Amino acid sequence: MSTPDGSDAPAGLTDTGRVEAFSDGVFAIAVTLLVLDLKAPEHAPGQLLEGLIRQWPAYLGYLASFGYVAVIWLNHHQAFTAIKQVNKGVHLANIALLFTTALIPFPTAVLSRAFIDGADTPDARTAVALYAGILAVMCASWLLLFDQVSRCPDRLVADEVDPRVFAAQRLRSMTGIVAYLVAGVIGVMWSPMVALAVFVVMPAFYAINIGGYRRRDSSHH
Repeated sequence: MSTPDGSDAPAGLTDTGRVEAFSDGVFAIAVTLLVLDLKAPEHAPGQLLEGLIRQWPAYLGYLASFGYVAVIWLNHHQAFTAIKQVNKGVHLANIALLFTTALIPFPTAVLSRAFIDGADTPDARTAVALYAGILAVMCASWLLLFDQVSRCPDRLVADEVDPRVFAAQRLRSMTGIVAYLVAGVIGVMWSPMVALAVFVVMPAFYAINIGGYRRRDSSHH
């Protein structure tokens, strides 16, 4: 939630409007960059279908990463409906979140190309480690954001929202950190395909448990 005029905010606090607008722009660019890795396959005459099928990792990578950016946007939107003002800590945490979001097209492209060349190769193992590492850092940036908001609930959280929800949201972030790191280890040590399956499932997990930020109990007023 935003105050009508950022100038009315206490010293050190600003309106959320510019943060949300800039963040939405970064999310839109990240989604657009993902599609650039979907290219027409090289193929001999009459072999277009085989060429398209051979690029299945690119389609799966696009699906997983598009889903992840979409879920990031939804979570970001939900969070900022419950935040009335931001301080320096929240600004920095949000920048960290945008930094990792903007990186997502890179490991997606690396992962797709590695799997096109083989699903159980050294390159595929390296690619899943890269993807898992960046997505784990992404979850850590959410953890940082929720931590910063929960430190100053009276100043940052909307009056009608229970401030405890931001502390509770940290569990979702920690779940992602653990899941991606475990997937990366499994992909490197055992099966890149299992890691890839986790990468596809995680956006669905976060989409399913997206919830609104509950209202403050009247007894806490």
